[in-house]
Amino acid sequence: MNTHFSVKIPAFHGRALPENGSIVGYAAVIETLELPLPIPDTIAMISEKNRKYETKGWKVFTPKHKPEESLYKQLVFALKYEGVNLLAFKKLFEKLSKKEIIDLVQTEPTGMYSRKIWFLYEWLLNERLPIPDLTIKEAVPLLDEDMQYAIKGTSSPRHRIINNLPGTISFCPLIHKTEKLGQFITGDLAALNNTYLQGIRKDILQRASAFLLLKDSKASFTIEGESPKSKRAARWGQAIGQAGMQDLSKEELIHLQQLVIENPRFVDMGFRTKGGFVGEHDRTTGEPIPDHISAKWQDIDSLISGLISTHELLLKDDFDAVLAASMAAFGFVFIHPFEDGNGRIHRYLIHHVLAKKKFARQGMIFPVSASILDHINDYREVLEDYSHPLLDYIEWKETPDHNVEVMNDTMDYYRYFDGTKQAEFLYDCVKDTIENIIPSEVNFLMQYDAFKTYLEEEYEMPDKMVAMAVHFLAQNNGQLSKRAREKEFNKLTVNEIVNLENKYKEVFQ
Repeated sequence: MNTHFSVKIPAFHGRALPENGSIVGYAAVIETLELPLPIPDTIAMISEKNRKYETKGWKVFTPKHKPEESLYKQLVFALKYEGVNLLAFKKLFEKLSKKEIIDLVQTEPTGMYSRKIWFLYEWLLNERLPIPDLTIKEAVPLLDEDMQYAIKGTSSPRHRIINNLPGTISFCPLIHKTEKLGQFITGDLAALNNTYLQGIRKDILQRASAFLLLKDSKASFTIEGESPKSKRAARWGQAIGQAGMQDLSKEELIHLQQLVIENPRFVDMGFRTKGGFVGEHDRTTGEPIPDHISAKWQDIDSLISGLISTHELLLKDDFDAVLAASMAAFGFVFIHPFEDGNGRIHRYLIHHVLAKKKFARQGMIFPVSASILDHINDYREVLEDYSHPLLDYIEWKETPDHNVEVMNDTMDYYRYFDGTKQAEFLYDCVKDTIENIIPSEVNFLMQYDAFKTYLEEEYEMPDKMVAMAVHFLAQNNGQLSKRAREKEFNKLTVNEIVNLENKYKEVFQ
């Protein structure tokens, strides 16, 4: 294939180059061959100056790094410096003829990058090329673990490749190693969380867990724009509290939807049997205005089976718990397999994976939805970071009931995505939960107990009145309102009320 790949332009897909140079690697291949997938978040380019550096959205290389003008050399550059992009390779293989693919992988028959391309073709397309097995001894990992997170993997003797992909052919998001993720993982937040909790009384932890359970449930509904009755929130909170106890399965996911949807009269329960999207409708015509288009309903069974298989694979491996939770949870919400309840089950899956991977202390709820709610704009951004670029590659038409019907093959977009930004966001929320949300509740309960002890000893005040006093004082900056003094606490003298208010401020403020 004689094609000019390096793209020398001042701007690329609306993004100004950090300096004069040319686009190479995956972005150049996607652009030149018009492959139907979004340009990677980070683009590789060759600078006209002798500088090598990284900046937001760009990897800049020197002229000596510039690959030759051939597809093979561009792919070698991409694998060497950008890692594996499963979606790009899948779309490339679908574009090339069988002869072009054989010529490609036999450019350097025993070379490391030829072997990687060969393995990727046979793995992604589940098709064997007419090439004999290799007899060389050395096997190389498919993913470069300096660039992407991988599992221990299994050997493919035919290609002399160690398949360390953290997933299955049916579902395999990939996460790039970033400075931010590296700091989170080496910081061992799970150990930090457990060390903090070890110093807290058991009864405090039990009460904190019960409150955080309800807090997390309510937060998950609030994210969806709902204000559920206490009974419904408590029911979903109970489900969250049991996360990790059951194995993940299609039946379990359907059961969770039944817990989420209290009144199923207006919802087609179970996995979708029609299209789906997230967005608005035109007020005049009713035409769909999608922000996100869900996976085709015909693909849901395969995608969910793949998600579950990948989840089970990562449970058996020493793969980071938060990264595994991010892959399962965001993969689920991108697929959007149900008509309703997807968001809450997506956040439930975070609890499920963290519990299964023993990230959080047993019996202690990890209220990550509360942190997501506190960072709701960032949450929307990481969802849109995936969804919006895909809209250009999904062909759909409006149905008579103002839904969408997807017309092209879109399954690969939901199983081979880059989950780096989603993983960073989830780790931010996990850190916030450990450093702020859990300590805040534990500290409140310890303060509450100290104040309660004072009221019991000084006034023999019953529990109900203690709770009422704390509520009123918190509402009014540490002072009882005139109404509370004259009604609920009219048995206290003026001096007793002053002492009570001073004690509250001493303990809580």
